[in-house]
Amino acid sequence: GLAASRTTPGRFWSHNDSGDPVLFLLDSSGRVTGRLNISGATVEDWEAVAVGPCPSGSCIYVADIGDNDAKRKQVTVYRIAEPAEASGSAKVADVFHATYPDGSHDAEALLVTPEGRLLIVTKGESGPVSLYRFPTELRGTTTMRLERVGGPRKTGSPAEKGDRITDGAISPDRNWIVLRSRQALTFYRAADLLAGNWREFGRVTLAGIGEPQGEGVTFAANDAVYLMSEGGSKKQPGAFARLTCTLKP
Repeated sequence: GLAASRTTPGRFWSHNDSGDPVLFLLDSSGRVTGRLNISGATVEDWEAVAVGPCPSGSCIYVADIGDNDAKRKQVTVYRIAEPAEASGSAKVADVFHATYPDGSHDAEALLVTPEGRLLIVTKGESGPVSLYRFPTELRGTTTMRLERVGGPRKTGSPAEKGDRITDGAISPDRNWIVLRSRQALTFYRAADLLAGNWREFGRVTLAGIGEPQGEGVTFAANDAVYLMSEGGSKKQPGAFARLTCTLKP
C-alpha cells in the first residue's frame, strides 16, 4: 500500500504485507526516511494504507484485508494518529473489525473519504470487483457489517489476472478516485464511484513502467500520482514511479 502523508508534505507511508507491524516513511524518490513500529496491531495480511481525517485530526488507516483463499471470518482496519515525526513507535488508537454481507473476499484497496468514511474495493480474484462501505459511525466495540455499494464492476467475474485491483486512492481535491491493477490505472469521478457507478473516466496503461508487481498508488500535490510495486523474483527490488496528469471534469 501507499499513501501521501498529511503531516509531512512530500512524504509517503508504506508497509510490508507480512512480518512485523511497521510503517515506513518514504521521500519522493522512494528512499526510506523513517520507520514507525506500531503497537497494538498484528499482521495477518496488510494490503493497504490510507491517510484521512479522524477525531484527533489526521490518522493513518492500515487495512489488514488480504484474503487469498477468501476464508477469513472478518477483516480489520487499524487507525493510528499520524505522528509529526516518523521514527520510534506509535500506538493503535482504534481497531475496526468488519464482515462482508455476502461471504469472504480478497481485497487490497482501502479508500478513506474526506469525511472519514471507509470503503474497501475487492480484488476481483474469487468474484467480481465490488465496492463495500463501512457504517457511517465506526465502532471499535463490535464487528461491523459492510454494505455493498451498487453492483459489481462489469468486467468479468472473476477479473483477469492483470486487471485485479491492488490499490486505490481519492484525490486531494475530492474529485477523483484512481484504482490500479498490475497493468493499468483507471480513473473515476469520485461522486460516481462512491455512489456505486462504475463509469470509467479514463484509463492509463502501465506497460512501460517496468514494475515487477504493481501494488500501490496514491495521489499527491501538483497533479502527481505515485506508484509502488513489490519486488520480483531473485530479490529484485520494487519500483517507485511518479506520473503527472491533467484531469478535467
